[in-house]
Amino acid sequence: MIRSVFKGCGSYLPERIVTNHELAERVETSHSWIVKRTGIEQRHVAAEDETTLDMAEAAARQALDHASMKADEIDTIIIATTTPDKTFPSTAVQLQGRLGIAHGYGFDVQAVCSGFVYALSVADSLIKAGRSKNTLVIGAEKMSAILDWNDRSTCILFGDGAGAVILSAEEGEGERGIVSCHLHSNGAHKDLLYTSGGTATTGESGVIHMEGQEVFKHAVTYLSDIVDETLEANNLKPADIDWLVPHQANIRIIEGTAKKLDMSMERVVTTIHKHGNTSAASIPLALNEAVRDGRIKPGELILFEALGGGFTWGSALMRL
Repeated sequence: MIRSVFKGCGSYLPERIVTNHELAERVETSHSWIVKRTGIEQRHVAAEDETTLDMAEAAARQALDHASMKADEIDTIIIATTTPDKTFPSTAVQLQGRLGIAHGYGFDVQAVCSGFVYALSVADSLIKAGRSKNTLVIGAEKMSAILDWNDRSTCILFGDGAGAVILSAEEGEGERGIVSCHLHSNGAHKDLLYTSGGTATTGESGVIHMEGQEVFKHAVTYLSDIVDETLEANNLKPADIDWLVPHQANIRIIEGTAKKLDMSMERVVTTIHKHGNTSAASIPLALNEAVRDGRIKPGELILFEALGGGFTWGSALMRL
């Protein structure tokens, strides 16, 4: 049996921090209003000349260092992003060049906020099929580039950043590694969370539009369902999960998922208060923080879950 085993992680956050108080000077809102409804206190925003590729590279190099690996040991790069620097080549292929890797392959995955979970699932499938030995999986987003900074309903939510993990193939019986992944989508809800542009339509990326209350309602339902599906598929009880590392979209959604698992918030990794919603980067950013500060330890069982525009949603279960 081949398993996809965690080897290391890394992250990057832009230097500039935008607080709620700063946003309140631009749109009709307040620090207390934002915190009460979302849990967000601040977010990192990339510099104008700082790209998704730049952030992905920084996170990748930190993950390589954490895993004590050299770049040329990586044979597959998968980047989850909805904000690529170019229409093509993919951000992953560009990163391959930056890292000086002349073998293997790379590609991007686009599932918005669910992107990292989708990318983990693809990586796990490739590793178990024997088509990848060491896979670099990254969530990287410059969400500030697709925001209308005068739209209060969206500009308060999102931030920029990148997070990376390295998965390696290991043979033999053992508990460590990705246990299962579960993916879903429903295009009937495409008009609830979307961008106003695109390469083949307006020729521009456009900006985010969101029906907040509808998104919240569906997120609660779908994420509750995915928790049940993951537990049932693995014959687990909620008490078997050591840590919940969720997509950081809204603190009320996160608390609802924790309640579903009958899990104390002390066992839930939350970074939304200081990162905001970094889309595909949010789960690996949160994971990196909890691994680095020693909260999450080797051998513990972790549940990742996320929902993004489309809708897309999914989960991944991994024993570190």
